[in-house]
Amino acid sequence: MKLFRYGPAGDERPGMLDASGQRRDLGGIIGDLTASTLTPDALARLARIDPTRLPLVAPDARLGPPVGGIGNVLAIGLNYADHAAEAGLPLPRQPIVFSKHTGAVSGPDDDVWLPPGAAKLDWEVELAVVIGQPAWHVPPDAALRVVAGYCLANDLSERAHQLELEGQWIKGKSYPTHCPLGPWLVTTDEIPDPQAVDLWLDVNGAPRQRGSTRTMVFGVAELVSYLSHFMRLQPGDVILTGTPPGVGMGQRPPVYLQPGDVITLGSPLLGRQCQRVVAAPMPSA
Repeated sequence: MKLFRYGPAGDERPGMLDASGQRRDLGGIIGDLTASTLTPDALARLARIDPTRLPLVAPDARLGPPVGGIGNVLAIGLNYADHAAEAGLPLPRQPIVFSKHTGAVSGPDDDVWLPPGAAKLDWEVELAVVIGQPAWHVPPDAALRVVAGYCLANDLSERAHQLELEGQWIKGKSYPTHCPLGPWLVTTDEIPDPQAVDLWLDVNGAPRQRGSTRTMVFGVAELVSYLSHFMRLQPGDVILTGTPPGVGMGQRPPVYLQPGDVITLGSPLLGRQCQRVVAAPMPSA
C-alpha cells in the first residue's frame, strides 16, 4: 500500500492510493495515520479495503508528512562510503547516530526555510524507515519485522550550525521545514528489500545526488537492530538512514542553497518531492 496524509498543516487527513494512482480519502475508516494505525494488524485491516469505494481527494490538495504524531526522528551519519569520502571524514566503525527535532518535519512539497543568517544550508536525499511495533534488543534477522514501511526524506542540514559550533549535530538539523517526509508511506510488502532502493536529487534542475541503498555501510536491518539495543523504538518513530554522495558540502567549491532555489528528489519506489527555498518567516512581536 501507499498511504498518505493531506490537508492544511496540523489538520491532515489520512489517505490511500488506489491501483491507478488516484488519491482516496481514508478519513471515514481511521482518524489519522499515527502509531496506532501502523501496527501489523491495523495495516492488514487497511490492506483489505477496496480503495475504489473511497472518496477521491482533490488533486491539488496539499500533502503532509505521511505519518502524524511522530515521537522520534533518529538519523544516521556518514552511512555511504562515498559520502564519507566527499566529506573528508573516516568511515565509521559503528553507526553515527543523531536526532532531528520533530518540529523539523514537514510535507514533501512544503517550502524550505532558510534560517536567519544561515549561509550553508545543504540537501540530503534519504530512505526513511517508519517503525510499526515496539522494538527492544531486536536481532538483525528479525529487525525488518518491526518496520511498518518506508518513505522519502530530505535531511536538510545547516552545515555551519552542524559542524562549526560546539556541541551536537542536532542544532544544524532541526530548523522548521528541515525534514520533509513523503509523499507516501510505502508498506513493506511493496519494498521487500530496502537495500534495493535508488535515490536521486536535483537542485534547480541540475543533477546532484544519484545513489542506491545497496551501497550503505550499515543496512536497514542492522540499523534497526543497533538502535534497539540503546533505546526502545516505538511505533511511529522515523529513522533516516543516511545519504549518498553529491551533497552541497561535497562540491568543489561547496554549493549551498539560496532563496529561490528548487530542490527535487525522488525514488522509483518512494515517489517524488519538490521544495522551494524561502527566507524563514520571523515571528511577530
